[in-house]
Amino acid sequence: MEQRLPDPVRRLMPDFLLLAVTAAALWTAWLGWDQHRDVHPDGSTTGPYEAWQVIGLALTLLAPVYWAASRRHTVSAVLGTTAGLTAAAYYDWSDDASGLFAIGVALVMLGTLAATTAVTAVTAALTHTGPHPTTSR
Repeated sequence: MEQRLPDPVRRLMPDFLLLAVTAAALWTAWLGWDQHRDVHPDGSTTGPYEAWQVIGLALTLLAPVYWAASRRHTVSAVLGTTAGLTAAAYYDWSDDASGLFAIGVALVMLGTLAATTAVTAVTAALTHTGPHPTTSR
């Protein structure tokens, strides 16, 4: 007996996967190559990421989130982006021996969920002026 996914899930899956892969790829492009902490003359350390890298990641993620939200794929915009960044953070940080990386990954997940929800809500409110295209009149 063949089991199929429910119709709403099947419709959301392509955009969800596209956004998850896009978010993970953008993480890699902006943050994946910088793995070393900077040691300052006073002995303090910062990094491994600079502020401009994180800002660049956030700004470039606006385009795919806007694209999905303006097409009324709000669930995919939020959950796909969140899943992609969470998976990328987990993969990037999981070699931390202290185990504290899990807290960072959880914070990335919660922050991404909150930010993409806000951006998606604003985008949906600004771009959806008429009835849904599949609604009959």
